[in-house]
Amino acid sequence: MTTTFEAQRAALADVVAIPVTPFAEDGTVDQDAHRALLRRLLDAGVTTLTPNGNTGEYYALTPEERRLVTELTLDEVGDRAAVLVGVGHDVPTAVASARHGAELGAVMIMVHQPVHPYVSQSGWVDYHRAIASAVPGLGVVPYIRNAQLPGARLAELADHCPNVVGVKYAVPDATRFAAFARDAGLDRFVWVAGLAEPYAPSYFSAGATGFTSGLVNVAPAVSLNMIEALRAGDYPAAMKVWEQIRRFEELRAANGSADNVTVVKEALASLGLCRRDVRPPSRTLPEGERAEVAAIAAGWSA
Repeated sequence: MTTTFEAQRAALADVVAIPVTPFAEDGTVDQDAHRALLRRLLDAGVTTLTPNGNTGEYYALTPEERRLVTELTLDEVGDRAAVLVGVGHDVPTAVASARHGAELGAVMIMVHQPVHPYVSQSGWVDYHRAIASAVPGLGVVPYIRNAQLPGARLAELADHCPNVVGVKYAVPDATRFAAFARDAGLDRFVWVAGLAEPYAPSYFSAGATGFTSGLVNVAPAVSLNMIEALRAGDYPAAMKVWEQIRRFEELRAANGSADNVTVVKEALASLGLCRRDVRPPSRTLPEGERAEVAAIAAGWSA
């Protein structure tokens, strides 16, 4: 029987949370804090999570830590949410990570944009095809950050791998997204706005039905309010949320998103939920900027 991946598709048409990876004072993964943050998301009504995403500092984790994050997440989540595990690096590593997640109950994988200085279009297809073909029972979600990739290449990939069911599109250009989605097949995939809440309204207007979020770690209700407004087609209400989160997201996006994770962890630290520590090449937020982040977070939790 052919797998339809209906449940996976439905899970992507939502707020796709990218949990942080909290660190203990000794620099290791703080397992207790990690579980507590996951429970906070689940209790708030978040039903789709991506461990080992960029907000989780994927590239700063060791292979053993990435496995640990996957194990902690799937154990804590149980059947309360859909989990798509972030995988990447070389093909054997990505496949091993995908199979590890599947063994523990993950239903999907998100394949990180290849971190290679020379990515050809056909090579992009080959890379994702090798991974997707190795785990035919998992839904596969490519994470697309390459503005040069045409939609036809995604369609080519899906012709070979029907388990490619969704796309995390993270090129900061709503017009390009609209064209890419239609060239690939607007109704063929679930389109997830991969640049989170700031881009969600414009991407939803062009066909997205879900968005990723790091902000959701801090203020789950804010992210859920936005998805509800967008689902209802209430763009004025969605833009009210956009205005509410604008400054927070501007701080994250400044200087080429240098403090993308840092700002989220600073907000969590101000709420007493985890330490502010991040790993290089990220940095902790300078003292002078911490008060502004704390004030924003306090306003959301009031």
